[in-house]
Amino acid sequence: MNKQDKIYIAGHRGMVGSAIKRRLEADGFKNLLYKSSKELDLRDSARVKDFFLEEKPEYVFLAAARVGGILANDTYRADFLYENLMIQNNVIHSAWKSGVKKLMFLGSSCIYPKLAPQPLKEEYLLTGALEYTNEPYAIAKIAGIKLCDAFRAQYGCNFISVMPTNLYGPNDHYDLKNSHVLPALVRKFHEAKINGDPMVTIWGSGEPRREFLHVEDLADACLFLMQNYNDAGLINVGVGKDLTIMELAELIQRITGYRGSIGRDLGKPDGTPRKLLDISKLEAMGWKARVSLEEGIRMVYAAYEKEAYSA
Repeated sequence: MNKQDKIYIAGHRGMVGSAIKRRLEADGFKNLLYKSSKELDLRDSARVKDFFLEEKPEYVFLAAARVGGILANDTYRADFLYENLMIQNNVIHSAWKSGVKKLMFLGSSCIYPKLAPQPLKEEYLLTGALEYTNEPYAIAKIAGIKLCDAFRAQYGCNFISVMPTNLYGPNDHYDLKNSHVLPALVRKFHEAKINGDPMVTIWGSGEPRREFLHVEDLADACLFLMQNYNDAGLINVGVGKDLTIMELAELIQRITGYRGSIGRDLGKPDGTPRKLLDISKLEAMGWKARVSLEEGIRMVYAAYEKEAYSA
């Protein structure tokens, strides 16, 4: 992938897509192609086909998806499955039809079985039942991996699949109902500090363990893999370390300066007990994350605090 190549970033306004865009621009890639969802509805196969045939991108980062936390995934099950299938099917099929040199499909660690051994190795895919709350999203992403592999096997397409762990960073969503756990806790603790609330309540027991990767590190990994990885199957991207949700809450409490207590809502779901990715495959290639979790949350909170006060 050279600096003058035409590169299409699907989902350039989202957290992942925007980070990839910033990283490519910082590295001197100037021939970048992107469209907002209003300009190009990726669920519309005819429009996607026409776009690819007209623009003829050489490389594609497929970061567009309908995403959300536990509640959103469990509430909008049909939407999450249907819309994600439509988005990825249209983009991957049109990439083949228009002769794209290489495509990167971005998935999620939720593709792995709920009770798979830890840490999660790439070969654990489809070895057990999925976590029910995010099953539709996971099934869509698994289908995307298999579709990339099918186009590779049948037509020789260099389509690769990248599975990041839980992400956070710029352009994240802080809606308390539909966001992921880290941004939701940042908002909860900030508002509790401002309002003088005596307690912040977290969902579930606080015992599930999660791994968190700053999205700028993911963007760096994506560029690295686009340049160096050309295999079938999938490759994990993470930091190789996790912590409990309670430990995460305590870290965010300290960073935000909230002085109250932390409670648990045991009526809310825990989700998968643990999701730690095995990143030995990626590390063997020479890539490693740089942003520590505390450093990353401090950056996130500084930006959130500034936006909250300026709103």
